[in-house]
Amino acid sequence: MRESNEQDNKNTSRSAMKLAGMAVLMFGFAFALVPLYDVFCDITGINGKTDDVAAQESQQVDFSRTVTVEFVAYINPGLGWDFVPEMKRISVHPGETRTIAYRATNNTLTDSIGQAVPSVSPGLAAQYLNKIECFCFNRQPLAAGKDAELPLVFYVDPAIPDDINTLTLAYTLFSAKTEPVTQ
Repeated sequence: MRESNEQDNKNTSRSAMKLAGMAVLMFGFAFALVPLYDVFCDITGINGKTDDVAAQESQQVDFSRTVTVEFVAYINPGLGWDFVPEMKRISVHPGETRTIAYRATNNTLTDSIGQAVPSVSPGLAAQYLNKIECFCFNRQPLAAGKDAELPLVFYVDPAIPDDINTLTLAYTLFSAKTEPVTQ
């Protein structure tokens, strides 16, 4: 009987060690999942992310075709701002530089700072949307009750595949941090 208890204790200890090892491996996998996803998206080109640095103006315009660019705005809950594009869609010739704006309004009683994060759909089109100037490059401080026009200067690369006729540029506005705003 005593031998049976010792064997049960060994089996229990072994099982506990295996479970602890599996938990460590699962944590490591979960921790590595985001970087692995980023690598996968970079390799396949389906990430929907745009560059976070300014592009140079295009030197050629393809007047033989147009691409429709749709503009969408989302606000992270709890920010207390209104955030909308001043136009919902525009037709552009690939390579043509265009300027549009988003309008942000701080509806709260405190100064705050917003940060816009862009994404493009379909994801393959992201590499063809070039931002020359974008409010998403910097945090946007906005005093309580104030509003601001946030400009976007962009072009669609003339190398965009012929089967992409429409792309959607969506910005999600997040709270960056709260601090006094000087205006």
